[in-house]
Amino acid sequence: MSRLRWFLLIAVVAPGATPLRAQLVQPNVIVSVRDQKLMLLDNGGNAAVYPISTSKFGLGDRWGSMATPLGTLQVAQKIGDHAPTGAVFHNRRFTGEILQPNTPGRDPIITRIIWLRGLEAANAHAYNRGIYIHGTPEEKTIGRPASYGCIRMKSSDVSALYAQLSIGAIVQISPDHLPKANRSAKAAVASAPAPTHAVFTVDSSKPGAEKATVTPLAPKTSVAPAKKSDATAWLRNGRA
Repeated sequence: MSRLRWFLLIAVVAPGATPLRAQLVQPNVIVSVRDQKLMLLDNGGNAAVYPISTSKFGLGDRWGSMATPLGTLQVAQKIGDHAPTGAVFHNRRFTGEILQPNTPGRDPIITRIIWLRGLEAANAHAYNRGIYIHGTPEEKTIGRPASYGCIRMKSSDVSALYAQLSIGAIVQISPDHLPKANRSAKAAVASAPAPTHAVFTVDSSKPGAEKATVTPLAPKTSVAPAKKSDATAWLRNGRA
């Protein structure tokens, strides 16, 4: 894969809402299973590349498989705004414990949680399976498949990524190599229509239903200090 790709997203809306047309969406993050790397894109260009770990149980979205799903996903929740580096999460709550990298015998979720929602049939269970991008104390395993389905990162790397991603950001998980964000690709993206993303919210008129709106992605600006997380965001946890 030698150039950046754009992906087709068809959003389904709640009954009675205005139908949405298929939208071209530019991924904000591309995860390469083959390379075991994550690329953060900035206005179509390569902003940063980080080593990661996907599942040691392979690829897929089956219940109980502990595999990493492929395809187009979206940042649904961010948890851990002001948690210290190495903060241990259990049931998506900060326990008060802080771990150093490669603490012997420990493998919890730490530092930050970026919770993903699947946007395709092939990854429809990702949110309820608890598929995250998150920090791990097992930094010695980064760079090879080692997780229980999630995408693991070093604490310093996941903190940097977390600060750059907003709710609704698009994450593309691919079995292929990372694309090369060369000058021609950047120029093509720059001349393309403004990229969009789908934002899913609960439809209060129909419990359990979701509706989607498609909105332009805001231009990159300097990142302001994150606001303190609402205590109610520290919910239950899935394996990682």
